[in-house]
Amino acid sequence: MSDRDPQPVERQLPTEEARDLLALVREIAQREIAPRAAEEEDAGRFPREIFTLLSESGLLGLPYSAEYGGGDQPYEVYLQVLEELAAARLTVGLGVSVHTLASYALATYGTKQQQVEHLPAMLGGGLLGAYCLSEPSSGSDAASLRTKAVREESGWVITGTKAWITHGGIADFYTVMARTGEDGPRGITAFLVPGDAPGLSGAAPEKKMGMKGSPTAQVHFDGVRVPDDRRLGEEGQGFSIALSALDSGRLGIAACAIGLAQAALDEAVRYAGQRRQFGRPIADFQGLRFMIADMATQIEAGRALYLAAARLRDAGKPFAKQAAMAKLHCTDTAMKVTTDAVQILGGYGYTADFPAERYMREAKVLQIVEGTNQIQRMVIARHVAGPEGR
Repeated sequence: MSDRDPQPVERQLPTEEARDLLALVREIAQREIAPRAAEEEDAGRFPREIFTLLSESGLLGLPYSAEYGGGDQPYEVYLQVLEELAAARLTVGLGVSVHTLASYALATYGTKQQQVEHLPAMLGGGLLGAYCLSEPSSGSDAASLRTKAVREESGWVITGTKAWITHGGIADFYTVMARTGEDGPRGITAFLVPGDAPGLSGAAPEKKMGMKGSPTAQVHFDGVRVPDDRRLGEEGQGFSIALSALDSGRLGIAACAIGLAQAALDEAVRYAGQRRQFGRPIADFQGLRFMIADMATQIEAGRALYLAAARLRDAGKPFAKQAAMAKLHCTDTAMKVTTDAVQILGGYGYTADFPAERYMREAKVLQIVEGTNQIQRMVIARHVAGPEGR
């Protein structure tokens, strides 16, 4: 390896088991995921077989209890797995994060009977999940959602439309927030809906600027009947469940963002070491060296921030503020680093012959999903300065 090649990420892992786990993830990423990423993203192909492999390898339930097929891993380790997967292909890293988010309500608020019945298949049985909160008319203002669940003698009937659903139309199960009572956050309840439920359908996937291999679609609920034993938590508790899930989910987005940024930095370093102008590699020019230094520094800062938040979570301490900070900083970093990577590659960076342009297109969505970065700033400000209008 020359001194101009990108160096492997130095990770601080808590156990030998975690080091072995990361080694397995890198092997899968390098052998099965990265070689096909560009071609499959260009074709808009979702790699379902990769998620089957990840499930068989025990990688779809890492932060959940081994009693139900999970990996019993701390978030500190799980997030670094996400980072490695996202560096190989964001569609995969983000997909694992969304699946983990979709499993959260049952794993955290479900009854013992519900967990015994459903979690093993969700965590290690090859199933793929989706999380349904946003709607066409309620994005950042999620508490105004309109999808309704009406009680009937045998359970509930869900009617409405969810929007911007990752894995929409292909998921095996959906964690759905629906209105069961009064307007506002207190009238929302969470449900676990099977993907093949009669009346549930996915619309055509959205045509996106990036992550074309990851289906994002509206999901329609046309009188979908679910028994009461698929209600998660108490009636009216759904919005607090949703927000709790998003605190953890935002850490997943942060880790994916750093993985994507690391991939862009590695590509920039590799190219700058090989491309020669004026008789020497462009990596020798101070202007580019300073760009690379700034990129690397912001990535390390983002990694430290999401890991600090994860350690708070693992210790059972409040971490919502830190999760919002990590999501904000890491996704802004991904956007800046991928843009700079395109600049370092020059004209080649603007072509599909190199991955830099794909990384840049993919980075943008990370500033939007699971709470826009404007929402993250509001969350952070409330923690620091108190609520508005006091």
